Amino acid sequence: MQSIRPDLEAVIPTFGLRVRWDDLELRLADDPELLALAALAADGVHGPDISPFSRPWTQGTREEVRRSVVARQWIRRGRIAVDDWSLALGVFRDGEIIGTQAVSAKDFQVTRSGHTGSWLGLRHQGQGIGTRARLMALHLAFEGLDAAEMLSEAFEDNPASNAVSRRLGYATNGSRVTAREGNSVVEKGYRMTRELWDARPDNLRPEIMLEGLSPVRTLFGIDRPDQSGSDAALLPVTEREDEHHGA
Repeated sequence: MQSIRPDLEAVIPTFGLRVRWDDLELRLADDPELLALAALAADGVHGPDISPFSRPWTQGTREEVRRSVVARQWIRRGRIAVDDWSLALGVFRDGEIIGTQAVSAKDFQVTRSGHTGSWLGLRHQGQGIGTRARLMALHLAFEGLDAAEMLSEAFEDNPASNAVSRRLGYATNGSRVTAREGNSVVEKGYRMTRELWDARPDNLRPEIMLEGLSPVRTLFGIDRPDQSGSDAALLPVTEREDEHHGA
């Protein structure tokens, strides 16, 4: 069956966006890939003694988890307004979808501030993929979308997500007590500024490639239609939501 993805890209440019680094790729999943993502989530995203998300979407029967993943992804794919957008990108390794890495923002034209959030299937964790996917998302935000800062949050009892933020050089950004499933829990904040991003060490400057960026910048109001110009096939690294609590 012929793919409708080119037609989707023509209508919704975010479907043409790709972030690539060696065997990893970030891009929006199509519906068959969403079903694979939902099945992956139903197989497990965390252990039974961990609750990394503010909304318990990983709980319930396999069908309930699968339904929650697909429905949530459909909603997020439709968030493309200039003042409220979300890139709920699938994380693909060698073509297989293994999780999600989201970049989202509200009033980005004014604040140049956004959030990241992610999760990986349980069997893909502990291999450094979460760190790499977050670095790819930050590259997209700073080098591709001209962000001034990117924020991340994680519950205090989610060591994996907290470790990724520390490893990538975020500054701590306070903490607060919030509710999770009827209990209070401490949520820790992290902030990556443009200055911290530009000062990152050489080992955090891999060759990350962006494709399909120009129409997305126009869609999000970063460029005017007459400023976007032609989109380069690949842009190399320069030298200069509920899911916010994932790794």
